[in-house]
Amino acid sequence: MNHLPLIIKREYITKVKNKSFIVMTFVSPLITIALFAVVAYLSQLNKDKERTISILDETGYLSDVFQSTETTTYTKLNGLSLEDAIALVKEKEDYGLLHINDVNAIEDISDNIKFYSEDSPSLTVISSLERKIEERLREIKLQTDGVSLEQIEASNSNIEIAQESFDGEKSSKIDNVVKLAFGGAAGYLLFMFIIIYGNMIMRSVIEEKTSRIIEVIISSVKPIQLMMGKIIGTSLAGITQFVIWVILGGVLLTVVTAIFGIDMAAVQTPQQEMMNQAMQAEGAQAMAENLIAAIGNLPMTNLIIAFLFFFIGGYLLYSSLYAAIGAAVDNETDTQQFMLPILMPLILAVYVGVFTVIEDPHGTVSTVFSFIPFTSPVVMLMRIPFGVPLWQQGLSLLLLIGTFILAVWFAAKIYRVGILMYGKKPTYKELFKWLKY
Repeated sequence: MNHLPLIIKREYITKVKNKSFIVMTFVSPLITIALFAVVAYLSQLNKDKERTISILDETGYLSDVFQSTETTTYTKLNGLSLEDAIALVKEKEDYGLLHINDVNAIEDISDNIKFYSEDSPSLTVISSLERKIEERLREIKLQTDGVSLEQIEASNSNIEIAQESFDGEKSSKIDNVVKLAFGGAAGYLLFMFIIIYGNMIMRSVIEEKTSRIIEVIISSVKPIQLMMGKIIGTSLAGITQFVIWVILGGVLLTVVTAIFGIDMAAVQTPQQEMMNQAMQAEGAQAMAENLIAAIGNLPMTNLIIAFLFFFIGGYLLYSSLYAAIGAAVDNETDTQQFMLPILMPLILAVYVGVFTVIEDPHGTVSTVFSFIPFTSPVVMLMRIPFGVPLWQQGLSLLLLIGTFILAVWFAAKIYRVGILMYGKKPTYKELFKWLKY
């Protein structure tokens, strides 16, 4: 008699009724949203902080460059020595003092600029000052060489090479960024799902093995049915938990932003802020239009279908190996020697996807690793946004399914012997012997 549905039901109900499962299902979104809310709030406070910067320009060339904004006020100091200026800034408790020392030649100005402050200044503040000074000095040098500001502006050219396939499909540089983002998110999600819920399957097998419950169950159930029931039941529990996280997280995010007025978009690193400033300077509207067009060019239907198949196939493949490890050992400490061979292909897949696919998605390395079953769920998902023929996707999926069936057969062999073995730490040689039984 096929007991697989009963095992799946038992495994699922056992997982979702577990106190730690219930607690983490509802507490994890609370902690995550609270963390992001705190970071966003602090970032917003830092962004809205008003700064006063004093400018002591002994050259007279750069004073007019610095125009005050909502958050930064520039105060020009004239006729003061450096010592007096520093004392004045300290007394007023200003953010800092920018000193531009007098020099004989314009070329020497860049080597005679210092920023004095009580504490280490913000990276974005220093970068903003440097950018203003660089632009002004470039204009002064060109004017010295007899080039007017009108000629300088007329000489500026913004080059963006249009991209189009031989079939007439248009694209842009940002298309590659969007495609990598979608593929990377899919691959990373699969990677984390395997790590979290694969370990859950392994711990479940170890717990039942150490409690000797498995000896009663195995008398009426085939080992392969028991293993598949655990894998599928735990997977369904994981999907349930993930769906609750998404729904609850979305609700909490909406509530937090509405009640406390926190802008989650304010969570930006200094590098992101500088990039945003550069985008605004070069035309954010065109960038936004290209971004929308890039998202529209994505093969969404192909991405969704492929994600489902490769996600399920990759997870089942690795879950069977996790179940076999759980059956082979008596405690989690002994699992360490078997974990590295499982994790290495996953880590390799992520590195290949990030460092190879973006540069050459249809190259030899990317193509080969998208067919290897232990790396294809991650690498192929990262390649598909760049346009992969359906026959390659189908072949890769068939290889993945075939490897999964083979892995289940091998894992069932280890599972059948290992679940009844106690008190001895197995070696790779012994595991190989179990495959012959």
